[in-house]
Amino acid sequence: MHVGWNCFPDGHVYNRGVGFTVQSSTNQGPGNYVNLSNVPAVVDKQQLFHERLKANEVISVRNEEFLKVPASPIAYWLPNFSVFEGNLFRSSWTSGGRLKTHGSDRYIRFVWETAKDKKHWRRLTKGGEVRKHYGNEEHLVDWSAEAVRHYDSVGGLYPESFQRKEGITWTKVTSANPTFRIKRDVAEYDSGGPVIFNDDYSCDYVALAALNIHPTRFFLEAINPTINTQVNDVLSLPIANLTQTVAKVVASAEQKLVDIAKSDWDAYETSWDFTTLPLLAPEHRDQTLAASYATLRAHWQGMTDNMQRLEEENNRIFIDAYGLQDELTPEVPLEEITLTCNPAYRYGGKATPEELETRLRADTMAEFLHYAVGCMFGRYSLDAPGLILANQGEGLADYLARVPEPSFDVDADNVIPMLDGDWFADDITERFRKFLRVSFGEAKFPENLSFIEGALGKDIRKWFTKDFFDYHVRRYKKRPIYWMFASPKGSFQALIYMHRYRPDTVSVLLNDYLREFISKLQSERGRLEKLADDPGATQTQRTRALKDVAAVIKQIDELEEWEREVVFPLAQAKVEIDLDDGVKRNYPKFVPGLKPIKGLEAADD
Repeated sequence: MHVGWNCFPDGHVYNRGVGFTVQSSTNQGPGNYVNLSNVPAVVDKQQLFHERLKANEVISVRNEEFLKVPASPIAYWLPNFSVFEGNLFRSSWTSGGRLKTHGSDRYIRFVWETAKDKKHWRRLTKGGEVRKHYGNEEHLVDWSAEAVRHYDSVGGLYPESFQRKEGITWTKVTSANPTFRIKRDVAEYDSGGPVIFNDDYSCDYVALAALNIHPTRFFLEAINPTINTQVNDVLSLPIANLTQTVAKVVASAEQKLVDIAKSDWDAYETSWDFTTLPLLAPEHRDQTLAASYATLRAHWQGMTDNMQRLEEENNRIFIDAYGLQDELTPEVPLEEITLTCNPAYRYGGKATPEELETRLRADTMAEFLHYAVGCMFGRYSLDAPGLILANQGEGLADYLARVPEPSFDVDADNVIPMLDGDWFADDITERFRKFLRVSFGEAKFPENLSFIEGALGKDIRKWFTKDFFDYHVRRYKKRPIYWMFASPKGSFQALIYMHRYRPDTVSVLLNDYLREFISKLQSERGRLEKLADDPGATQTQRTRALKDVAAVIKQIDELEEWEREVVFPLAQAKVEIDLDDGVKRNYPKFVPGLKPIKGLEAADD
């Protein structure tokens, strides 16, 4: 009797592995099994047991059937044990071992942290979020001679024959259904993202399709019903017998699925292969942002629908091949279409379609603003694809060498103020207004700005000053490349770009922005004090002026103390950084000048 959850009369809910007894016997008769676990936990198990006995819902299995399955699990619910008597994955696939660095903080980075020109970093797959077909290439691993010797010395280096080879990978530990992806030959891998290889060191799209289907989940539940999908579990899966014609159909469908998933993955800045924002791509771009978004959203829906159709067709083929028509259906829920452009997957939960669309539109506009900041700093350009300034200490001259006649001017000094008013002509809000005019034209500027602010639910200055940095930190997984200098109460804020940092950057911030802002506040204080004493002003104007004077005085006091205690010492120190050290080691060198990042100090996976 497989009782599952909530099987005791006192109302407590215990773990589903409650227990059972097995008796060694020479009796060759079948064992009889009643499944009480495939119902909600609140169901009365005693009543259910009697109902299923009465309905003769008893499964009879001879013990020798279990011996056909690797490791002989008591998977009584399998309708056909003979599928495991044919070829298993282990007959043509093998494990390449695993990489253990014994020091993730030292040897592993996110792809956006290091300089683009450093050749000793290799891409790394290490598991990650639930994603099928392609993706989760967001890490780098140090592959310098010194690092490789270290991996080898601690027994954590797999053989050279498996290095930079193509295979199939997945996330080892997940509470969701396991999802399988191509492991490209440009990447290495560690224990969080195991890899299997065939003799040709190729992905083999039929095999990848077979691993991402419903029958594989069904079989893995029998082989190892835990959150930990081991290499041996995958190698123990049966290989379906497909005709050559059907195999070609499956391979073609899977190739399309990989292409769709790759297009989706590369559409976001955190991908190594990101080139430009889809919203600005010629095939989606229209005269207005609203029209451009509508075109892009239709394209995303087409991608989602196409992936769902292809996955369901693969499911039909393999369900028939394994003879599981009575056990499984081919339908794939929308939330299991693992594309970032699919809001049902991206956000999950129980939100309504309208709520999902609202979130997707808001995030797409946030991505537009975020990309604009990248163009302000010269990381990206409206006139050239991919990364422009992405090596340590690069500046305006390097940008102009690659983009001689930019349509949008890059920031010259790597400091962009982010304040709650029009204190500087080159602050982030004014720069974005220029970016919007350049990218979508002057004529539609008011309409486009209104669309953005409507999607965000606030004006862009407020979004930049209150939301941008938290959004950036979240999207870049607590390893931001845009750093925000911020006074204790936020009266002064300014961004710098980590890759363009130079030892004199804090001095530029101090002299050209912070002190200039304090001077402007002192002038504002004088103006307000005159207004407060002006007999020609109304009582309301004088009262308001007195209140504003008090607020400005507090700002000046805060900033003068911050300048004296924090910013000036940092400027004097001319702190050096090394991009190879990553954000985790470099960012704390400037605290408390920089806004704190909660969780930055946590150990890496």
